Formats: sequence, C-alpha cells, structure tokens
Amino acid sequence: MAVRRRRTPAPVRFDPDFGDRSLTAARQDIVIGRWQGVRDLLQATGSAWALRTHRTRLLAHAAAGSSTVETWLAAEPKNADAHVLKAATDVVRLFGRAVMAGRGIAVDQDRVDRVVRCCLRAAEACPSDPMPWASLLTVARLYEDGARCRITQWWDELLSRDPHHMEGHTQLLRYYSARWHGTHGTMYDFARDAAGAAPPGSSLPVLVQVARVEEYRYVSDATHGRPVVAPRTGQQHWDHELAVTEVCRTWERWLGMRAAGPVPPEGVGELNYLAHAACYAGRPAEAADAFRLLDGRAVRVPWSYTGDAEAQFTRWRRQVATA
Repeated sequence: MAVRRRRTPAPVRFDPDFGDRSLTAARQDIVIGRWQGVRDLLQATGSAWALRTHRTRLLAHAAAGSSTVETWLAAEPKNADAHVLKAATDVVRLFGRAVMAGRGIAVDQDRVDRVVRCCLRAAEACPSDPMPWASLLTVARLYEDGARCRITQWWDELLSRDPHHMEGHTQLLRYYSARWHGTHGTMYDFARDAAGAAPPGSSLPVLVQVARVEEYRYVSDATHGRPVVAPRTGQQHWDHELAVTEVCRTWERWLGMRAAGPVPPEGVGELNYLAHAACYAGRPAEAADAFRLLDGRAVRVPWSYTGDAEAQFTRWRRQVATA
C-alpha cells in the first residue's frame, strides 16, 4: 500500500514584495537610480486597482530614501503614474519625519499641507486612480484636527473610484482608531460596517481583525505589555466569544467565498492578519487553511506584536498543522 507523505511546509519568507517578482525588479531599479522599470511596471499594471495600489505603496517605501521619483517626474512631467508615485512617496517621507519627531510632538502643518497639495495634483493627473485619495486619508491623521472638514470628501472620492479599496479602508480605520482621531468603538463600527457591505470573496471582512490588532497595540502600549483583556467579558483579547465569532465570519465571507487558487501578492498582508487571528482565537482549521494559502509568505505585522515574527509564524503553522 502506498504511503502518503506529508507535504514539507514552504520555508518562511519575509518577502517585502509578497512574491511579486516584477515589483522586486522595479524596486531594485530604484536602488540604482533607474526609473524606467518603475514606469513600465505601473503602465503594465493598468487599472487593476488592488495590484496597482500594492505596487505603488511598496514602490513609495523604496523611493522614499532616494531622488529617483523626482528624476522621473522631471524627465516626464506629464506622466500620471509619476505624479501618483510622487504623492505616495511624499506621504511615506512625511510619516518618517513624524516617527522621528515622536507622537505627541506637533508635525509641521505647512509640510502636511504641501503633501496634501501633491496628492491633489496626483488625483488631477490620474482622475480614475483611487490611490491619491488613499494617500490623502493617510495624511489626514497628521493634522492636529484630523482634517475633519475634508475627510468625508476624500473618503467619498475614493469610494466613487473603488468602493472596495482595501488600502483606503485600512487607512480610514486607522484614522478612526484611539491612537489617532477616534475611539475603539468608532473603529470597530467602521470595520464591521465595511465587512457587512463587502461582496462575497472580498478581503474587506478582515478589517475587523485589523481593528483588533490596532486595539491590542494601543492597550498594550498603555499597559506596558501586560496581558490585554476584553473590557466587557474580562477574557483574553484574542479568544473571547465575539473575537472567535468574527474570525469564523471573516473566513466564511472571504476565503469561503473566493475563487479557488492562490491568494495574489496584494492579499498576502491581509491573509497574515487572518492567520494570526485564527491562531490566537483557537481556530486551527481556519488558521491551517490560511497558512496553506500563504505558502510561507510571512509578513512581520501583525506577528511581531505578539512576539518574534518568524518564531511566531513558524510555531503556529506547525501547531495548527498537527491539531
């Protein structure tokens, strides 16, 4: 009788591009100061908004420490993709300055205004692209008043272009968090409303798990790392009844309804959130399914918030596989 061999798990890979090899090549071009590969990549991506946003966001992080995007814009001042990437890059730079200054120290509001104007120019240059509006939702957190008179308009502009834009939803969720301009309750209400309105197979339901991580970070920082408990039940943060129910609901609405096949690079970050939540909620079946789809593609957040990221990913993957 043939013996069935257990498949060897894929090695853990903290790949910043989540397996997107074309993106890796473009990011390497940025390192050596070439912008042509970036231009060709974004042009080829077209209007696949989820993939385009994923690529633009990671290219912006790569470009933030160089002048490559400025060189591209000087060479092709009418290139819409160059304007969109410049705006996203300036947002990354602005948050880098905010982190260096430290929370609680006012960020230069004139600089914030300049980045907003750059995002608006990008929106004008590429009117169908939701990414400049996602960039604006990100920048809004750095206004002392949260840009309250503009945040609704920017949100409506994003939704008119892509009503299920994951990056835009994630940025507004963080805006509504207690760390920035809202409360835990406001953040969860937003996440649950978005999850309930998401079409079958959309990754938007995982916003609830993103919100739970944001709450955990906030409370853990405030209590200097002591165990976080749910205020209404007194149970641990990750495995009380509502948390477990929401993990199952996210799995059903997203993974249970999506077309068969591997999760694309732009979904890897969200899938790590679901795998992490399922592990800590005591749902090994859902966690094992998420790990199978990840195929070793690990992301440091959220694993790093509950320990060493690589050790956490490896231990939980092995544990749920044998549960």
